[in-house]
Amino acid sequence: MPKHTLPAMTAAAALVCLAALGPTTGSAASAPAQPTGQPDPASPSRFVPGSCPKPPEPIEALTDARCGFLEVPENRSRPGGRTIRLAVAVIPAVNPAKPVQAPVVFMAGGPGADTFDDIPFLIDSGLNKDRELIIMAQRGNLYDQPNLACPEVDRFNAQAVGLGYDSQEAEQRFLKAVKDCRDRLTADGTDLSAYNTTENAADFADLRTALGIPQWNVYGYSYGSNLALTYLRLHPEGIRSFAIDSITPPQVVTLPWTWGSTAEGIDNIFGACAAQPACEDRYPDLPGTLTEQVRKLEAQPLTLNVPPPSGGKPVKVVLDGGALLNAIVAFNPRPKDLPAALAELSNGNPERFAKARAAGSVQNVGAFAHGLTNSVVCSEWAPGYSEADVLKAGREAYPGWPDTVLAQVPQLPFQYAACGIWNVPDRASVQRVATVSSVPALVISGTFDVKTAVSWAKDVARNLSGSTAIQVPGIGHWVVPQSHCAQSVLASFFARPTAPDTRCVDDLRPEPFTIIPK
Repeated sequence: MPKHTLPAMTAAAALVCLAALGPTTGSAASAPAQPTGQPDPASPSRFVPGSCPKPPEPIEALTDARCGFLEVPENRSRPGGRTIRLAVAVIPAVNPAKPVQAPVVFMAGGPGADTFDDIPFLIDSGLNKDRELIIMAQRGNLYDQPNLACPEVDRFNAQAVGLGYDSQEAEQRFLKAVKDCRDRLTADGTDLSAYNTTENAADFADLRTALGIPQWNVYGYSYGSNLALTYLRLHPEGIRSFAIDSITPPQVVTLPWTWGSTAEGIDNIFGACAAQPACEDRYPDLPGTLTEQVRKLEAQPLTLNVPPPSGGKPVKVVLDGGALLNAIVAFNPRPKDLPAALAELSNGNPERFAKARAAGSVQNVGAFAHGLTNSVVCSEWAPGYSEADVLKAGREAYPGWPDTVLAQVPQLPFQYAACGIWNVPDRASVQRVATVSSVPALVISGTFDVKTAVSWAKDVARNLSGSTAIQVPGIGHWVVPQSHCAQSVLASFFARPTAPDTRCVDDLRPEPFTIIPK
């Protein structure tokens, strides 16, 4: 079994790598476009060579990487304020091409996920096959200074598996964890308002300049696509090509929108089952089964003791309607197993979903930057809407489901109450802006994505005049690591941005679903 598996990876440790990092050579470039949204020329941003991060589980690619920190202002609107440090690694090409190719810079998901933990997926996907791969942790992430981790929230998440998903006790404990984290971070002098997508984008613009790179290729997924689109809009100079995967368009991402995205992805999975005769015969009414089980579990939650999927002692879990839905959104079980898992549940066997719930009891405390998540969500996604809007969107997506399930944003329960505590300024007007560009672009979506719906990609591609859009059947969130075809298309795009080879997509079909005996 591989050490790193989608959708989540365990942390890894790296050997100390080369300390010196000089400017990285890019491909010969024409004069860059007139700067737009250029960082302040007086900004103290600079690159400082240093050792690579040392995660607890080795990441082989960091052995030969060149690492350091990008030092940037915490808040560019406040000259003379404090400086923060962002961890950077430049991973060499496996087979360097001649002449040297423009590197790829990666923008990770989240917001708040450990960027360095994604490296094995990127290497396995061939991102550094013939060009350097540049990794930078978004401000506030693991290995940055400061790190906006919230161990308080991680410890709550470990306990939450034994509570009702939308219970009053869960809400009270969660909000206390959020407050404790905020109080600790602000006491250390952290300006929570500065951890936003505009500042993130400016960090990447400063990184290209600091490393002396004339041009590079951008690749971002999930929240990283949101960041990449903001970066392209504000800092188009030096971008040779632009690829995004599992799209979260800045102009449409709000908390109520998540319900439509979730429903679209689940509908696509169920529709693919109906298109396979064996699956349709065995599981004839999946939408009805899901609704029945959500309503049943919300009315009478199951309390079970089950071991986490990673092993160890059994833990108490409460499986209710909200927990069931969120297990599906987290792709646990996998889409190909979802019909079977629902059939088992309806026949009195909740094991697959109970184990998925138990997985949350195992937390890598301090690895996820919940502080960055809250700063972005509360300033950019939450404003302008309310809890009533979330409930309305939920009812439109799943009429007949209990309001107690529909009132909570999938994967972000109690978020409006949390935002009241986090208390960062409203940035919706400056962030919810479509990116219009003629830079060659590749827009990648998976039809089974229940986090970022395929339809969202259409809003983006419409405004990118030089774009090629592909939909990969049967793949969920973060397509490239899961699809050899998508990897091939991405490689051809970076080689020929205006004419990528997309032919492999034409013959793709979802793999057969798991069929359990009647």
